[in-house]
Amino acid sequence: MLRVVALVAEPQASFELACVADIFGIERDGVPPWADFRVAAEHPGQIRTKAGYQILVEHGLNALTDADVVFLTGWPKPDEPPSNSLLEALRRAHADGATLAGLCSGTYLLAASGLLDGRTATTHWSQTEDLSHRHPSIEVTPDVLFIDHGDVATSGGSGAAADLALHLVRRHSGPTLADTLARHMVLPPHRVGGQRQYAIPPHRGHPPESMSPLLDWCKSHLSEDLTLQALAKRSDLSPRTLHRRFESQLGVTPAAWVQSQRLTHAATLLQTTTLPISSIAAAVGLPDPTNFRKQFRAATGVNPHHYRETFTPPPTP
Repeated sequence: MLRVVALVAEPQASFELACVADIFGIERDGVPPWADFRVAAEHPGQIRTKAGYQILVEHGLNALTDADVVFLTGWPKPDEPPSNSLLEALRRAHADGATLAGLCSGTYLLAASGLLDGRTATTHWSQTEDLSHRHPSIEVTPDVLFIDHGDVATSGGSGAAADLALHLVRRHSGPTLADTLARHMVLPPHRVGGQRQYAIPPHRGHPPESMSPLLDWCKSHLSEDLTLQALAKRSDLSPRTLHRRFESQLGVTPAAWVQSQRLTHAATLLQTTTLPISSIAAAVGLPDPTNFRKQFRAATGVNPHHYRETFTPPPTP
């Protein structure tokens, strides 16, 4: 039986803990008992959650002693260093053969233990830059869902916790059980770790009213010529002036903005239609299917076919 511990810290992130508890701690019809699940804290007792309610944690750090997998389900205050006793408990569990998995901000706690030094890791996309600054010995990989090194693993924000948890089920207990649990939870059975946390990275900034007509027109004519020269002509501006406005007002070049819109619309078409990939590529202004696949994979971490399989709901029986 797989021995699994979820380590919590106040204020606890509700979703990350719920993902782990639902996968490892719930008995399900037709699934024989397979995991011994416990929730632990450095200081057992009432633990406040970010959502405002409290949970009662009965186990302390001694629960990590015989664990096979320890999920660090959050470290909500990165400015506060973990205690030596907590770090030593993590290092002992690791030395005894447990897989330590940092979920979202839990990566900060795993990083503080030193067990990620010289390795790749990830966390929520909004915290990757901060994590890299605080722990320069770690190669922080932004946007991916999760990274598994076998003895240590890290995941991105919120929903990626379920992806990593199911991945570890798959690794420890086999694909059949992982697929069964995913079906019970109505989740994709397997999203690869290298897939992006966001399908297409969003561009920051809000377009001013003066640019809205041009941007709206572009979104409706993605298959047309949207080079800088063509857009400048339509705007009655010089290419240099238009380029400068994109960078100053949207924080991105015209070419990057257009590419983002094309791939975002392609992702929507993959989810909502059965159009061939070649037709989708042409519809968004990337008529070479080979180039389209390359650009889509660069933006999302997966090829268009895999994206469609992952994000398209199964047909209703």
